[in-house]
This record gives sequence, structure tokens and C-alpha cells, in this order.
Amino acid sequence: MASRILLLAFLALVSSHAIASDPSPLQDFCVADKTSHVFVNGLVCKNPNDVKADDFFFSGLDRPGDAANKLGSNVTLVNVEKIAGLNTLGISLARIDFAPYGLNPPHIHPRATEILTVLEGSLYVGFVTSNPDNRLFAKVINKGDVFVFPQGLIHFQFNYGTKNAVAIAALSSQNPGVITVANAVFGSKPPISRDVLAKAFQVDKKTIDWLQAQFWMDNNN
Repeated sequence: MASRILLLAFLALVSSHAIASDPSPLQDFCVADKTSHVFVNGLVCKNPNDVKADDFFFSGLDRPGDAANKLGSNVTLVNVEKIAGLNTLGISLARIDFAPYGLNPPHIHPRATEILTVLEGSLYVGFVTSNPDNRLFAKVINKGDVFVFPQGLIHFQFNYGTKNAVAIAALSSQNPGVITVANAVFGSKPPISRDVLAKAFQVDKKTIDWLQAQFWMDNNN
């Protein structure tokens, strides 16, 4: 009987960790204290008596981001770094601006699912499932359409039109993180061995040298 209770307790603990993402709030709010030097999973709470309305406020998402770059896109992320009141609430927001033929390149959010809606223009969007299938789910979406990108999967958005496009994305983490595939593989610091990359991508080492010499830009603000 005791062993059964222990097993059930263990399974409950494992299940709670399996479904957990951001830390859940244990009070109405936990506004991040950005002056604290204490390191925790998340951010330390500010004294509730010192909290103000501005701790839950951000202004400027109406202004287009500068998409005049090599990728032709700009991501304005509103996470816990921008709104301290998002701490422990498990959500953030992003505005994505696209120049004509602009791309938000293949990337991963390691800590969040993303749901995106188009405000202006049309986008070709998609994600790829994990090994071994590597199945692509892709679709052209237009103004008012919504598309979901599951947590941790490689995904992208591309403006294939001749006019600017704008999208808004919500993410299921106060700090979703982003790993841009090309940046991580070819722009790591220090660089990954060209022997490793040449074998992985089945290309010659000169190609790897060229790729690693490129400037891998970050379109996130």
C-alpha cells in the first residue's frame, strides 16, 4: 500500500513538471524587481506596495519596426523585459513588420507556443515537425487569419507580396526565447568546427567557411 502511494505521488510530481512552463503565480501579480541580484527561475517580485500602473504598461506597438535590413523584417518583442508585470503570467506579445519579400527566418521558441494573426498583407507561414518525419505544415494566410506554431518546433513567416505586411504574435511565456537556426549553426561564438558542419550538411569545408564568414543578423528588438 505504501509503495503504491509513493508511486502515485511520484507520477503526480512528474506530471506536474511535464505540463509546467513558466512559474505559476501564487498571488495576484509578481511584478519583476529588475534591481535585484538574486537569481531565480524567473524574476524576483517587487514589493507590492511599490507597484504602479506603469509596471503593467508598454507604449509603441502601433509604430512600425525598421524592416530595412538583409532579412526585410523586424520583430518588436514585448516580454517581461519590457513589461515587468508580465513576470509569472506566462504570456508575451510581438509585432512583426515585413518589407516586401521580407522573411522572419526559420527559428525556434524553446519556451513557448506561438499564435499569430495577420493585420496587413499576406504571409506564407509554416513549421516543421521533429525527427524522423520532419513534416512541413505550411499555408498562405491573409489579413485576419490566425496560425499556430507549436512550442519548440522550427517555424518561419515570409511576405511573398510586393507590399508591406504586419502581424501580431502572442507567445505562451513571459520570456519565450528565440533560436534562429542559421545564426546558431553558422554564427555561434566560438564557431562550431567546420569538420562537424561539413559532415552534417554534406558540403565541402570551403562552403562552411563562407557561411561562417557571413553576418548573421538578429531581427529581434
